[in-house]
Amino acid sequence: MNSPLIRIGVFYDGNYFLKISDYYYFQHDRKARISLEGLHEFIRHQVAEDEDTDVRLCQITDAHFFRGRLSATEARDKDRLFHDRLLDDILMNLGVTTHYMALKTRDGRLQEKGIDVWLSLEALELALHKSFDVIVLIAGDSDYLPLVKKLNTVGTRVMLLSWDFKYTDFKGESRVTRPSQQLLDHATYPVLMHEVIDERLAKNDPLIEDMFVSTPEPAPYTPTKPVRPTGPTAAGPVGTVGISTIKNLKNGFGFVVMPPNNLFFSYADMAEGDFNDLHEGDWVEFTVGRNHRDEDCARNVRKVEAPQFDDEEEENSSEEETHESADSRY
Repeated sequence: MNSPLIRIGVFYDGNYFLKISDYYYFQHDRKARISLEGLHEFIRHQVAEDEDTDVRLCQITDAHFFRGRLSATEARDKDRLFHDRLLDDILMNLGVTTHYMALKTRDGRLQEKGIDVWLSLEALELALHKSFDVIVLIAGDSDYLPLVKKLNTVGTRVMLLSWDFKYTDFKGESRVTRPSQQLLDHATYPVLMHEVIDERLAKNDPLIEDMFVSTPEPAPYTPTKPVRPTGPTAAGPVGTVGISTIKNLKNGFGFVVMPPNNLFFSYADMAEGDFNDLHEGDWVEFTVGRNHRDEDCARNVRKVEAPQFDDEEEENSSEEETHESADSRY
């Protein structure tokens, strides 16, 4: 007699999932990251609904996360390493098995190659070896179509969690995330998560509410040291500590006023506090750094109280703002 237990295997395309999480954290009205624990609970309930059985009989017996990432030497930026370690801690505590592949540099750009093949091979092997009843695939690329077709031939049902939305990346360029229609057509249970989340958030569905992290993510530890803040003048050499105001903010990145060129920074450059708590015009302290294009940028950004300038400084500042305002008209 067959067991009534529905064995679920969850497989993450990590880069895809992190893009989704960034979207909800920076661009969606929710302004919160996806909770893996909450997502797994949603998966169990969704499988129970589609399989027409009790949710207690639907158990995630395996979960795997696949992602390309930089080596410690290539990353160099302690903030990037910190957030990678933070993600590792979350996955480890939830019992998710991680699979990392080194990013490759091609034509001067870091690229993730081979993750889809690796995920597909592991998913098929484990489906046969562990007899999953349902495999949940968190992905949207048509490269996973052969995997879905092969799982169909061995009798493993496939639930596809996918999203369709537009977003702006950290370089300020417009992007679109949209699942492959072929992938949707061949999945046993295609779930359009963007529609499910928006519709059920409007109804205050607790299952969807719990799919989001309720506390802000911690910031990397930065040793404090006495510094003498400098005014909003031209950026100094790398390592210079400055203080100025935020010119604009959008989708996880912003610019600090620092003539002649305003300094770019992103959420990963926060030394403390939550990026989403910043507002245009806020005063921030920062360290001048260099980005991947070898351009000046702001690092170790943190919100500070507005400094008290003497009358002469205030007058000079007002004159600079007047000139800047006049220049902006041309």
